[in-house]
Formats: sequence, C-alpha cells, structure tokens
Amino acid sequence: MSKDSNLQRMMDTGIVAVIRGKSSDELLDVIESIKAGGIDVIEVTMTTPGALKVIKEVREKLGDEVLVGAGSVLDPETARAAMLAGAEFIVGPVINKDVISMCKRYSKIVIPGAFTPTEILTAWEAGADVVKVFPATKLGPGFFKDILGPLPQVRLTPTGGVNLETAADFIKAGAVFLGVGSALLNKQAIAEKKWDVLTDLAQKYRKVICEARGL
Repeated sequence: MSKDSNLQRMMDTGIVAVIRGKSSDELLDVIESIKAGGIDVIEVTMTTPGALKVIKEVREKLGDEVLVGAGSVLDPETARAAMLAGAEFIVGPVINKDVISMCKRYSKIVIPGAFTPTEILTAWEAGADVVKVFPATKLGPGFFKDILGPLPQVRLTPTGGVNLETAADFIKAGAVFLGVGSALLNKQAIAEKKWDVLTDLAQKYRKVICEARGL
C-alpha cells in the first residue's frame, strides 16, 4: 500500500489505537479484538517492552489486515528501526525535524506532536503529514476549531482526553482522526482476557465516529 492510501485508511477509520502492553502475545490478542470491532490502525508505543518485535510480529501474522505504526518515537534512529520492523507510520510526542526527514526519505507517514499554534505550524511546514496535538487533555475540541480557523490546511489529531464522550466533538471540530489509548484498551478487560469487551468498545467508537461524520 502507498503512503497516500495508508493515510486515507487512517482518516477513514477515524481511530488510531495507541497500545502499550506487557508482552507481544497479549498485544496480539488485543489487536485481534479491536480489529474485530472495526479498528484496524494500531500504534505500538516504543515504551512497550520489545516494541520492535511486536511490530514485526503483527506485520508477519496479520499483514495488511492492520495498519501498524510506532509511537513515542524521539529520534531518527528509532524511527528507522521501527520502519525496518514494518511500521507504516511514525508518531512522536514532540517535533524532531530529523525524524520528519527520515520518514520523508522512506516515504512513511510522520505525525509529530505539538501543543501551541506556533509548534503546530512549525511541524506542518517541516513536512508533517498530520500534527498530533499533545496533550489534548486540557485543550479540548474547542482548541481544534480555533486553530483550524487561521490554519485550515493543517491536519490535526488529538491524543489525550479522547473518550466516548469527547470523540464526536473532536471530529466535529475538525480532527482527521483520533488517538485513543486507555479509554479504548480497558486494562481490566485485558487483565481478565475478556476480549469481547474490547471488541464492543471498538464498535462503539466506530459508531460515534461515523455518526459525527454524518455517515
């Protein structure tokens, strides 16, 4: 799949599941569960033990059934290692122009993190495909609407503060997709291996996204 088609897939799905876990086996079960609920875009954070191994195993076992990327990427070396493991997109909590350049070199999607209007524009002008507003917890959906007034060309996605109650508002305010972690990946359900709970949550998020888009 091309970079453009992968980016379109992310926007169509509307949700990027941000995954942290204790083991690769557990994460594969989690991924299968939310995929069954309609969310097939997965961000494996580099803070996950054996993150590169997880990314590689997901690509080997599920192939194009899921679109997998790496999150919490802080430097170009880590970005390249993640891409070699099979990551199709790279997400960072901050702006690192060397990471952006590395992703451009290999034609992979890059999503740096930013907080202020100046940082958002700086990331976009440096070549970001989408800018992650992080942490979006305190800012809320209204911030997106305010930013996209003078900067309508920028694609924005929130991470932090996204749940079933706020998801629709973020989409209506202009977010191209949402980054969702613990609000989707229920820790108790994972601990108890109640995979149907995760599938149900994934279905609820997809429904909220579609309704917010008038689909």
